[in-house]
Amino acid sequence: MPRPPRLLPWQRSPRGPSRSPWWVAVVAAGLATGCNRSADVAPVPPRSEAPAPVAARLDDPGETFTPFVLTDQAGATFDSAGLLGKVWIGSVFFANCPGPCFRENQALADILREIDSPDVVAVSLTCDPDNDTPEVLRRYSDRFEADPARWKFLTGDMAVIKEVANGSFRLPAEVGVHSERGVVFDRQGRLRGGYHLLQPDKVELLKKLVREVLAEEAPASDPVPVTTPDAGTGEP
Repeated sequence: MPRPPRLLPWQRSPRGPSRSPWWVAVVAAGLATGCNRSADVAPVPPRSEAPAPVAARLDDPGETFTPFVLTDQAGATFDSAGLLGKVWIGSVFFANCPGPCFRENQALADILREIDSPDVVAVSLTCDPDNDTPEVLRRYSDRFEADPARWKFLTGDMAVIKEVANGSFRLPAEVGVHSERGVVFDRQGRLRGGYHLLQPDKVELLKKLVREVLAEEAPASDPVPVTTPDAGTGEP
């Protein structure tokens, strides 16, 4: 009768190592993909729910963004109506991101520094609003020497943030999970394209797109109505 295979010491000992629980592999896989909040890894939205990414450049301007109201890093109410007439870059991040978000915002800081125009604005939405209070965002924005008039870090209701990110920016956003792309809107609030902010060659293309959109003529303001004299008065 053949002898059974000899067990190694750790296989015989009740104190030997055991196989890691299934959730360890799940969390490790989540941390390895994208920019996730390490303290609370959220699942990536199913493919069917994720918005279709915007093309790098749109031959025809996309839809106008849906108006929204959030809170900026100064604790003031931010109404998106103030973006009309500006060329702006939309993005999603969170302050406690372990690395990619900082690089993403470094790229935005470089763009704003290089294209030094009051008509170019960055709008960065946090996808961790429970932790990213206005005070947290103010301290975070100081790391980039952000001009609050040209760079808005916004927080608020996560449902509103998701609606703006998914619907207008066409960027996926869940708590602690987001895209590292920046999207460009023209002076009329129309989506014009987007590029990855962590790839230097793509950042250069993003700058080029911003400059081209900035060079376009601003939409004419509504003409002032002219009062026509009443013909029955006999006045000229």
